[in-house]
Amino acid sequence: VQLQASGGGLVQAGGSLRLSCATSGRTSSSYAVGWFRQPPGKERESVGVVSSNAYSTYLETSVKGRFTISRFHANNTVYLQMNSLKPEDTAVYYCAAGKYSVRQDDFDYWGQGTQVTVSS
Repeated sequence: VQLQASGGGLVQAGGSLRLSCATSGRTSSSYAVGWFRQPPGKERESVGVVSSNAYSTYLETSVKGRFTISRFHANNTVYLQMNSLKPEDTAVYYCAAGKYSVRQDDFDYWGQGTQVTVSS
């Protein structure tokens, strides 16, 4: 299973970005896909996760109401729509495939990360 995250960039506070996670591999559709982020100088943390069948999503409290996760098996892509961005959302964002979980240890496959910078 391979994952490639893209869509990061520089945006002003209050703006929006949509990150994409392209998945590939024969069994990629059978995994949940999680989004994680690592702010500068901090540990990597969970953002949210979408189930393998796309019916269930979970978002951390810090982003709930601002971010949404969607998944489309037709193009093997998971999206993280980020609205009302704040400077504290600045981080490298990663997508990963594994169990429906927020624990990093439950994810076996990781993408390379994409930088999101929110200016104040």
